[in-house]
Amino acid sequence: MSNTITMTDRLACAPGRAARELDLKRSEFDLAVHLGLIRTVPDEGGGGRRVARAEIDRLRAEDGFPGGLRERVATAGTNEGAELMGVTPARFTSLARFGLLVPVTFYLNRYRTVVWLYLAEELKQFAAEESNARLLTGRVTPAPLRAALKTGLDRRPRNWRGRHIGFLLRQAGDDPWAQAAAVACLLDPADVAEVVQGPYELAQLDRCRPRLPSHGAPGSPAAELAETLMTAGEPDEVAWFRTDLAHTIEVARQERPAPRPAPADDRPASPGPTGSPGLLGRLRRRGRRFSAGRM
Repeated sequence: MSNTITMTDRLACAPGRAARELDLKRSEFDLAVHLGLIRTVPDEGGGGRRVARAEIDRLRAEDGFPGGLRERVATAGTNEGAELMGVTPARFTSLARFGLLVPVTFYLNRYRTVVWLYLAEELKQFAAEESNARLLTGRVTPAPLRAALKTGLDRRPRNWRGRHIGFLLRQAGDDPWAQAAAVACLLDPADVAEVVQGPYELAQLDRCRPRLPSHGAPGSPAAELAETLMTAGEPDEVAWFRTDLAHTIEVARQERPAPRPAPADDRPASPGPTGSPGLLGRLRRRGRRFSAGRM
């Protein structure tokens, strides 16, 4: 092992080790990173994100460590959240579907049912605000909320996407191609293909593509359902993401055009990349959207 690698290991920790030093479960650590509570740095060797030793020391020196950090990433599902807020699970679900409670993450249970999780701290704050008292204590669900829910309204996926794009953009930093890839990964590939200019830009977006939460083997019903939840679907939301992608791509083009293969006189011209496997795979699966019960 070179001296450079040894020094890097001493100054920054891999996520697993950082989680142990911060006395967090790995899921708690990942959520803390998503929320910006734990700052990460790129691995110089290209191995993903790491946590600087100074950042670990800063967090360990905070008052109330580790309990305070754990409280900030504590999550609750429907039943636990309803109990925290003093409402029935049915009322809690109505408030979440209407968009008043924003999920921070989700998982699929063994029945492929979507289980949304919320920050316990945010639920307590919502319940403590006087302006929300009627929503929590009224015997009858307010008419606007009741009417919207009858139409099948469910803003939980969209609210999660809106929250998650913030995390992805923070991780992208100042790199415009990484920023564009963050936006593109929440769009249907067909929408992406209409914004970018040709296969080289598609390939560049794929190289910068951030990791999204994994749910099941690729191509499985569970993975397809999760992909649906992670893809913008409402027309105004799609339009917003497309506009943002177009702007970010334009900035990236001006700063650093997508690389192209060097010309070679002794071989036929290559037609170029056909886009990323991820984008093409998603494009082939367009329209195959799975429905499942959601909690």
